[in-house]
Amino acid sequence: MLNALSKAQLPRHVAIIMDGNGRWARKRHLPREAGHVAGVAAVREVVRAAVDLGLENLTLFAFSSENWKRPKTEIGALMALFRAFFRSDMDELVAKGARVRIIGHRGRVAGDIQAMIEDAETRTAGNKGLNLTFAFDYGGQEEITNAARELARAAAEGRLDPETITTELFAARLFTSALPEPDLVIRTSGEHRLSNFLLWQSAYAELLFVETLWPDFGREALTQALHSFAARERRFGALNSDAVA
Repeated sequence: MLNALSKAQLPRHVAIIMDGNGRWARKRHLPREAGHVAGVAAVREVVRAAVDLGLENLTLFAFSSENWKRPKTEIGALMALFRAFFRSDMDELVAKGARVRIIGHRGRVAGDIQAMIEDAETRTAGNKGLNLTFAFDYGGQEEITNAARELARAAAEGRLDPETITTELFAARLFTSALPEPDLVIRTSGEHRLSNFLLWQSAYAELLFVETLWPDFGREALTQALHSFAARERRFGALNSDAVA
């Protein structure tokens, strides 16, 4: 058992790249779809743990803009799981006080999924508990490009002086403008890359790469990750107190 962390020791915002569903299934001689089903169960456990542990913000990378390149059968299975999750879990999320947001390119998904997204955000808009964000049909480079295009259009139309553009002004055009930047980014499955996830926002995030495949990542693994974060010293480019002394 790990000691409980105080609120001051917890990251304000945890973001997770949920990777390894396919390898989890392959190790068990199961179809990839079985890995995605197990991955949804892991989402459910991690969200419940985040609520219990008192996290303020949790962002999960659910479907990337590059995932459209996968076989149509797998994409169909993923969309079916997305539908099933929001049908079966929304009542619990509402009861737990979670506020649900979805960031990404909403226009490329089916109309019924768009309606589910809008319903989830509307039903939970007034909740004050965990801010739960799903990055769905999301790509960090596309997000940055869209923000740059919006600022460029405003400048071209005379609504904005380019000399007044700051990092804060740019960040306000990103999907995550309502959230603090992630303090901790976790990637499961042993891969060591961000894969186009929250590229701008993760400039000073602590990165944690774990070998655990996503379907096996649960409450204990999340708790261990939070303790690892609490043990790190964050300097944001400055010197630590010992070096200053």
